[in-house]
Amino acid sequence: MIEPIGNQYIVARPVYSANAFGEEYKKTHRYHKTFLDHLKVCCSCSTQKAKRIALSLFPIATWLPAYRIKEWLPSDIVSGISTGLVCVLQGLAYALLATVPPSYGLYAAFFPIIIYFFLGTSRHISAGPFPVLSVMVGTTVARLTSTASASAMNSSTNSTSNDSSSDERKVMVAATVTILSGIIQLIMGILQTGFVVIYLSESLISGFTTAAAVHVLVSQLKFIFQLQVPAYTEPFSLFKVLTSIVTQIEETNIADLVTSLIILFILFVVKEINQRYKAKLPVPIPIELILTVIATGVSYGFDFESKFNVTVVGEMETTFQPPITPDIQIFREIIADSISIAIVGFTVAFSVASVYSLKHDYTIDGNQELIALGLCNIFTGSFQGFASSTAISRSAIQESTGGKTQIAGILSAIIVLIVIVSIGFLLEPLQKSVLAALALGNLKGMLMQFTEIRRLWRKDKYDCVIWIMTFIFVIVLGLGLGLAASVAFQLLTIVFRTQFPKCSTLANVGRSNIYKNKKDYSDMYEMEGVKIFRCPSPIYFANINFFKQKLIDAVGFSPLRILRKRNKAVKKIRKLQKAGLLLVTPKGVICTDNGLKDSDEELDNNQIEELDQPVDTADLPFQIDWNADLPLTVAVPKISLHSLILDFSAVSFLDISSMRGLKTILKEFIRIKVDVYIVGTDDDFIEKLTQCEFFDDEVKDSIFFLTIHDAVLHVLMKKDYSTSKFNSSQVKEMKFDFTPDTNGGLRNRECKVPVETKF
Repeated sequence: MIEPIGNQYIVARPVYSANAFGEEYKKTHRYHKTFLDHLKVCCSCSTQKAKRIALSLFPIATWLPAYRIKEWLPSDIVSGISTGLVCVLQGLAYALLATVPPSYGLYAAFFPIIIYFFLGTSRHISAGPFPVLSVMVGTTVARLTSTASASAMNSSTNSTSNDSSSDERKVMVAATVTILSGIIQLIMGILQTGFVVIYLSESLISGFTTAAAVHVLVSQLKFIFQLQVPAYTEPFSLFKVLTSIVTQIEETNIADLVTSLIILFILFVVKEINQRYKAKLPVPIPIELILTVIATGVSYGFDFESKFNVTVVGEMETTFQPPITPDIQIFREIIADSISIAIVGFTVAFSVASVYSLKHDYTIDGNQELIALGLCNIFTGSFQGFASSTAISRSAIQESTGGKTQIAGILSAIIVLIVIVSIGFLLEPLQKSVLAALALGNLKGMLMQFTEIRRLWRKDKYDCVIWIMTFIFVIVLGLGLGLAASVAFQLLTIVFRTQFPKCSTLANVGRSNIYKNKKDYSDMYEMEGVKIFRCPSPIYFANINFFKQKLIDAVGFSPLRILRKRNKAVKKIRKLQKAGLLLVTPKGVICTDNGLKDSDEELDNNQIEELDQPVDTADLPFQIDWNADLPLTVAVPKISLHSLILDFSAVSFLDISSMRGLKTILKEFIRIKVDVYIVGTDDDFIEKLTQCEFFDDEVKDSIFFLTIHDAVLHVLMKKDYSTSKFNSSQVKEMKFDFTPDTNGGLRNRECKVPVETKF
């Protein structure tokens, strides 16, 4: 029973070991479901289950019937028009990143929105091309079409038949890798593996997107300077591209460069105005649209293509391309790239969707998002588009302009549709350098994540290291290999954290039942002969030796060495006894001759296995006190430790290898007469040890206690500390009735002689 007294409390209960607690409080039997039970539930069918599955597969059926036309439709219309215009421009710009003709970017901006409208669970993200995915697709396309001319994407609409064939091959590769990544996402969604996103930490995603933004920046320089740069796909490709640009810098097209710089300057200024005065502006200034209209008009009016030899968008298709069959023959070559694209695309979309779901108080389903994105990519690839997810800037526009549901997405898709089938030809005079500048204008937020380093360093140095290494890996190795290396490094840091845990020695705070790291507080009491050691991580094969070494450092000696020294001493005593050189007197044992000596080498090499086993000393003529002076030539270190308490409250599991190592450690302490207790473990932990036959005649299951204080009190009672300071008459009169003192400790209420515990 707990009785509160002001801000203090009294707990009156017995000292509980795990066994004693189990005997007093019987556990109720719980039935644990087997795999077959779960399989039966999955295979069972009912009307409610069918309805629930249907609603989960088509989330539109849950929010569309509740749509508030008068309240939400005006906002969705404004948001849809604003987002649709951005979709058109980003589709054209990101097509350059994917190294396909710009017109195919409109397909990537249209089809994902339609599919996501029916299957997506987020109401605010704008499905479509994402610059990082576009670069990843472009890298794959460049690798598989390396025989194409480096100038294929810089040519005008009057391209040769070879250039046209090269473009068709690039579109086919981009579509195939998109379809395969969609299939992977769909399979992951069906298998309910949406949890995979947890393996990509926030630091890793931030470092990856920042490095990817650098790749996007470098990939667009060839359009800004209008240079013919070969496609590099192997590691260090970014540096090779920069080298190629620097060596050709004299061939820069000044018209393209000046146009790009003007566009970038205006973009950054207006975006800063939008950000600073977003509370006062009804909608953000559509600067991308304004600049595109002006740039297209100027390019057409002054005939930049003929006069300044700039590259333009060229011929725009006015109809949809027919569906295509993916090139199955290249599946083996693109499987790794497709997996990376599938994971990155899902991670980005889910992260953005999570932000808006928390802001607007609704739930999203990771597995359904995988299914939705997978089908988006399958349909988009089939109609010759490239991989889609969501662009952070585009989703921000859809949400900030008042978008309430995916109705805004449908309206934005209608805007894209109008451009595809009706007015796309108006964009033919637009310079590619303008599209490149528009793509770079959306990278500010991604590049600004460099500021994360300082924040992460203050909060968690491990996360900061993950960010830095992810950035380096992606910059050096490229997007695909860099992501794989980053995930591997992140998992390695987890192993590193658990392999080298920050173990500590605990002590009593304020003579209460609270135990903290003795280095952290001044008012600490460490009981004489008792050591409390805490391990704050799982114990497994990789850190069991580290755990053992830390424990030895904490107690100040190696129990195995002490055991061997003692066994050597016992052997020496037996030799002296056999030779008649021991004399037992009332004052002690005297050795009459110290001439009989055995070298340490002889003892170490002579049946060393026997030295690791406890030796029976019952046949000796006297009881050995190992902490007293011995009449022997072999020195035996003295130890004051009699009890060792291991705090395993933070140890979540042990594997088989660590169990063997832990059992060996416990036996070594037990064999030198040091009592070992383990506290803080749950019942499953002990049950697992029992199943693995951990306990025997030396290591018994009675060593487990519920809390540190239970074990400490058990040690006090076992060593009879409570009576060691008083004479026999005082002990008989003492009654142990404790109440809290003003410091939160315990004081004796009825005994006049204060109860002292030697710390």
